[in-house]
Amino acid sequence: MTKGRLEAFTDGVLAIIITIMVLEMKVPHGGGFEDLRPLLPVFGSYVLSFIYIAIYWNNHHHMMHTVKHVTGSILWANMHLLFWLSLIPFVTGWMGENHFTSASVFLYGVVLLCAAIAYFILQRLIIKSHGKESILANALGKDIKGKISPLLYVIGIVGAFISVWISGAMFVLVAIMWLIPDRRIENKLRENHPNNA
Repeated sequence: MTKGRLEAFTDGVLAIIITIMVLEMKVPHGGGFEDLRPLLPVFGSYVLSFIYIAIYWNNHHHMMHTVKHVTGSILWANMHLLFWLSLIPFVTGWMGENHFTSASVFLYGVVLLCAAIAYFILQRLIIKSHGKESILANALGKDIKGKISPLLYVIGIVGAFISVWISGAMFVLVAIMWLIPDRRIENKLRENHPNNA
């Protein structure tokens, strides 16, 4: 199978996920700005989740540039990732509608952690298929951000029962970490294909 089909399917699923999330925001009955106030928690959780989906789409897009062939295990690992990402609209809506209760923030963190683990598995299977000297393996290197993120998610998950502010801080911190452009894969691709730079 070509990687183009996998990319197209993934792009479509992520677009649907974003669409579902925005549909969760109900239009207020009043016409004044004060009528928007009750929607602020819903909007806040939507913005954070939108950023996470955008980060996953961006990183997945870059990672697929390193893929030369797709195996069955890569296909299933990609589906595993999409499963966890497809739960983001549900946990986003639950968290926003209930004004960030401990249980809703806890579950949100669990879904983020599971998506991160699924992405890690997908990376490992691509490296296994393409070899330890592959572009992706060399680009990731020690993968400090990839190792710190799950730790911060766990702190956020545990912190949900102490203070949801701890959780929120951890989840926002991870998002900020990944929003900073990560040029590792682009740089390795440029090294290997200088004429395409």
